[in-house]
Amino acid sequence: MTDALHSVPYDRITHLLERMGEVRVAIVGDLMLDRYLLGDVDRISPEAPVPVLTVEEERDSPGGAANVAANAASLGATVELVGVVGDDDAGATLRELLRGYETGTTGVIEVGGRPTTTKTRIIARGQQVVRIDREVDNPLADRTRDAVMEAAQRAIAECDVLLLEDYDKGVFDLPMLAGLIEAARARGVPIIADPKERHFFGFAGATVFKPNRREIERAFGSRLPTDAAMLIEARRRLDVENLLLTLGADGFLLVVDGDVVRQSPSIAREVYDVSGAGDTVTAWTGVALAAGATVEEAAWLANLAAGVQVGKQGTATVSHDELLDAWDAIAGE
Repeated sequence: MTDALHSVPYDRITHLLERMGEVRVAIVGDLMLDRYLLGDVDRISPEAPVPVLTVEEERDSPGGAANVAANAASLGATVELVGVVGDDDAGATLRELLRGYETGTTGVIEVGGRPTTTKTRIIARGQQVVRIDREVDNPLADRTRDAVMEAAQRAIAECDVLLLEDYDKGVFDLPMLAGLIEAARARGVPIIADPKERHFFGFAGATVFKPNRREIERAFGSRLPTDAAMLIEARRRLDVENLLLTLGADGFLLVVDGDVVRQSPSIAREVYDVSGAGDTVTAWTGVALAAGATVEEAAWLANLAAGVQVGKQGTATVSHDELLDAWDAIAGE
């Protein structure tokens, strides 16, 4: 069956928000630094037919799994982050940013000769002109991989929820994913998986599997299925308990264990920048589940939080008060 996802009552939201401060989160995945160069363009270069940006502001923020960690920490959760950075200025900057969010970084491993994944966005008059990526995505060396696995196992031993953040930057391999999911399931904690293409079918056993439209279409080699039976079959093939499919401006579809498909439209009131919206969904879903929410409640709250986040520039977090304000705005309509 297909049904609309119902909103979460205000009293229930405030209860869950209070409980989020007691949640312990383990996050394993690809860490990034998001760098923004903002300014104005008022001339064309005499050297080539390209605009010249006069930089007026530079800003750095956590990206990738680090952005998920910042979002979870902003909810009051205790966060332990596991991943790798390079022995470079970008890695040092990212560590410093994470300390500002009071995120645990004992599992962030420094790797010499491997640059910290950095995405630099050039923004003129509020519009992104170009993005420059500095990264390598080859698999980790055995010694580094073993260190990541050990750090992740320690974090899982103390967590209430595990978030796996795969951006195809080389941290994960299939045996590692299987081992981490097995460890979390042995402790009975929920597992939220945010996949990319390389290991898309490697998250069997996850509690919530959260691809976006493009990722699931590429993985299955077809346009997004709209028939409920096809979505249920996709969940079964992935061997996950719940499939949370984010659709951008079209909201999301939730296929829950028990073969029920629920749909929610986008709750965004104004879309400014979609960067990091998926990270917001992952963090809110995981922390809400660990705080006692049902999968349906967690997905609805995550969708509401993403609607707030896309109204901001760049990767950003969403506070309790912002979420409650968004709920008030919806209730008043």
